Amino acid sequence: MKRTGILLAGLVFLMSACKATPEEPRVLTVMTHDSFAVSESVVAFFETQNNVDVQFLEVGDTGTAVNKAALSKENPLADVFYGVDNTFLSRALNEDIFEVYQSPILKEIDPVFVLDKSFRALPVDFGDVCLNYQKSYFIENNLAAPDSLEDLIDPNYEGLLTVQNPATSSPGLAFLMTTIGYYGEDGYLEYWDKLVANGVNIVNDWETAYYSAFSQAGGTDPIVVSYGSSPPFEVLFAEEPLDDAPTAAVTSPGTCFRQIEFVGILNGTPNRELAEKWIDYMLSPEFQEDIPLNMYVFPVNDNAVLEETFRKYLEVPEVTADISPDMIAANREKWINDWTEAVLR
Repeated sequence: MKRTGILLAGLVFLMSACKATPEEPRVLTVMTHDSFAVSESVVAFFETQNNVDVQFLEVGDTGTAVNKAALSKENPLADVFYGVDNTFLSRALNEDIFEVYQSPILKEIDPVFVLDKSFRALPVDFGDVCLNYQKSYFIENNLAAPDSLEDLIDPNYEGLLTVQNPATSSPGLAFLMTTIGYYGEDGYLEYWDKLVANGVNIVNDWETAYYSAFSQAGGTDPIVVSYGSSPPFEVLFAEEPLDDAPTAAVTSPGTCFRQIEFVGILNGTPNRELAEKWIDYMLSPEFQEDIPLNMYVFPVNDNAVLEETFRKYLEVPEVTADISPDMIAANREKWINDWTEAVLR
């Protein structure tokens, strides 16, 4: 009996030792620009479902991020790269940093957002850079609210506008693109000359423009380059409940520039299967519905439901500035340099 007991104890020990231990989570690294944000619960759900630890690598603004992805393409810093937009899309594709992946979720996305027909960079979100204005200023001064780019060079609007430097600001670059799309390469600098003559205020970044210069925030200028999403956010984050948005966006044809952000699998990833799952998740309604309140941009998935305030106050332009990613890639630096020479010097 004693021998039998010893044998049984040994067998139990061996069975326990051979019992599978929980598999350690794999790591998926997602490279992003510095403005990326997502709710912890949304990431945690994906991690739990796939036994993975998702790590985010923020590497700077969009241009810097594309540069780093290109410079490290022989030894990629991450598995997935999110944040290249249509102003840098052609460069990313020409650098061949992405692997092809045609996600099945693309069938839920309006084809207008699918700019890369090779399916290396897949659309995730969009935002419209538009002129914003403080409603009360124009009511109190018996002046019509601006409705076009031409209004901004009218003497009645002298000294009322703040814009951002396109060399240092993403919305500033978007507004420069808007003027190029509207007036053409032969006419946009002449338009900027007229803006300068009409007292345009130029600052380095969106935060300074919106929270210092804009009259809605206590500044002096009632017109500012911002986003189509800004009026709903004025309601959402108001200190006291509001019945209406105190600001509005100008969305008449050709006055806004649409920024579309993309995600792709970086060439050479050892985690291709996980990378595909993460991209599918980013394109799914669950992830897409989390985007607006974190990054102030909007889902491309038709099945994602917007929060009620956005549905009530968001104005989406029907016709935005028409400049192709290839044209931007070929001319972006020249346009910025020409603008700097004409406007700042």
